Amino acid sequence: MSHMGGLSRAAALAGVAALLLAAGCAVQPPRPPEPAPAPTAISPPPATTPETPETPATPAAPLLRPRARWVPVDWSALPGLADDQPTALWPALRAGCAKPAPGWAEVCARALAFNPPDETFAWQFLQRELQPYRLEALDGSADGLATGYFEPLVAASRQPQPGFTVPLHRPPADLATRKPWYSRQQIDTLPAAQAALRGNAIAWVASPLDALLLQIQGSGRLRVTEPDGRVQTVRLAFAGHNDQPYKSVGRWLIEQGELKPEGASWPAIRQWGQQAGATRLQQMLWANPRVVFFREEPLPDERIGPRGAQGVPLTAGRSVAVDPLAVPYGTPLWISTTEPLSATPLRRLVMAQDTGSAITGAVRIDYFWGPGELAEQQAGRMKQPLQAWALWPRQPDGR
Repeated sequence: MSHMGGLSRAAALAGVAALLLAAGCAVQPPRPPEPAPAPTAISPPPATTPETPETPATPAAPLLRPRARWVPVDWSALPGLADDQPTALWPALRAGCAKPAPGWAEVCARALAFNPPDETFAWQFLQRELQPYRLEALDGSADGLATGYFEPLVAASRQPQPGFTVPLHRPPADLATRKPWYSRQQIDTLPAAQAALRGNAIAWVASPLDALLLQIQGSGRLRVTEPDGRVQTVRLAFAGHNDQPYKSVGRWLIEQGELKPEGASWPAIRQWGQQAGATRLQQMLWANPRVVFFREEPLPDERIGPRGAQGVPLTAGRSVAVDPLAVPYGTPLWISTTEPLSATPLRRLVMAQDTGSAITGAVRIDYFWGPGELAEQQAGRMKQPLQAWALWPRQPDGR
């Protein structure tokens, strides 16, 4: 979800609103997280606050990355610091420090050694340790785009039955030897493709729109009814795709004159699909040849998010998908954008922990809203202007 055509995030295609209009992203199967660095004792940070940030004597130099330019700024240049509570970043920061970015080992060791007792202490630690950089495109533009993604929760059955007829599949045995594998239309029409998937169904869902949503997001949760009648919640994780190109169903609907560009959100697409006839719905689905395959994982703690491209669990409201050629995984960011439903300012600290094929460029994020209906509403409509700043460890000379 690499984020929600090849996503490395908790989504097979990243950014519901934009991905439905652009390209998809799918979370690649992560490796088990490495042990976190051993905690080390730290002394209290110097008495700085968000209003009086510490400024190094020697200015930091700009940093160039393949798809971004990082321009050093003072902490005072970050808008709305008072809008956020930095202690809320610590769970996502600690998760990211299980697989620290290059150059982060020492800062991570210090960050893992404590939980901030209050907001002032957290700000002091961050401002002492990290240098802010304004994210810019290589042409100097600092304006970008924020979209959103979430973790769907879908009702399912272990057995096909009336009301649950659409299968979700594990990867077929010959997936690695046949490239590209069968397209979505071929899976629906060719006996050879159907035979290759026989016995590979994890569960059945009620609607092809449910299956499409899970594939767009690249992961999700199933509330599945077992053959003995028990109901349990499990996680579907990204396990591969058919190596076919991702084609946006949102763009197809726009080209067909079914939706206006400004109205091609996921809720609008779902509503159209529910009202369309079976033939027209099938045409929309076949317009996207990519199919995502899943694996099932237990969900012992429903508070834990899916794993993103960094290989660590995502944190609702604190994890974002980025272009790793612009922002390395494990980088804290300060983002300034707005919420999609209310236009309320959304200014906060987040962690770069995922990616997606639709997430390209310097000033570009996909914001992880978490699970649930409200998260679906927010993510499905999010397409907001964005400015962002990367926070990177200061050099030994203070820069």
